[in-house]
Amino acid sequence: MTELVDTAKVQDDQLRSKRAKRIWTAVGLIIIIILGGIALIATGTWQIGPPEFHGMVIQAPQPANNFTLYGADDQPISLRDFRGKTVLLYFGYTFCPDVCPATMVELKQMMADLGNDAENVQVIMISVDPERDTPASLQDYVSHFHPSFIGLTGHNEDEVLAVTTPLGVFYEKHEGTAASGYLIDHTATVSVIDKKGYLRLVYPFGVTGSEMAADLRYIIRD
Repeated sequence: MTELVDTAKVQDDQLRSKRAKRIWTAVGLIIIIILGGIALIATGTWQIGPPEFHGMVIQAPQPANNFTLYGADDQPISLRDFRGKTVLLYFGYTFCPDVCPATMVELKQMMADLGNDAENVQVIMISVDPERDTPASLQDYVSHFHPSFIGLTGHNEDEVLAVTTPLGVFYEKHEGTAASGYLIDHTATVSVIDKKGYLRLVYPFGVTGSEMAADLRYIIRD
């Protein structure tokens, strides 16, 4: 017997998901701004990036917390493994119907725009859906956009939360339709960590790949 899908209900779920992602993105950016301000007061330093930066500049960069999650072969991979490269962290999930694939397309465009500089950049997508995203399926997903992209996930939600919380990234599961399964509202930002391991920029959803590439050319050489 064929199950009839309520198209209007599915569309409504997608609209609510987009609205919720915008809210989570705003909340995440506010927290990052607060944390940056605290660091500024504590260190008494002030760093201003060039005006062409398209992301939110972390005015007093601090070392990003190291973490260890799991890659395609379920092997542990740590953030410090990529020291010497500029790392872009994006948090999403493979069942995401809209924002995640749109962001990955922009990251793919960024790599194309960087040309030879792309070898100094590592894009990592971290799953906020460890229940469904296995290391292998996540790697298949990110490789569809670019062969150098890496997908990481945790064995449980606590491992993922240990990474998301310090970066001001939030996510929440809610029920979708029978056709879509559950959906996850999540902060849709991209965090930029420089080759020395410092958090430098945060991109809200909507920054284009070409804009990111323009910023990264400076950060790679900084």
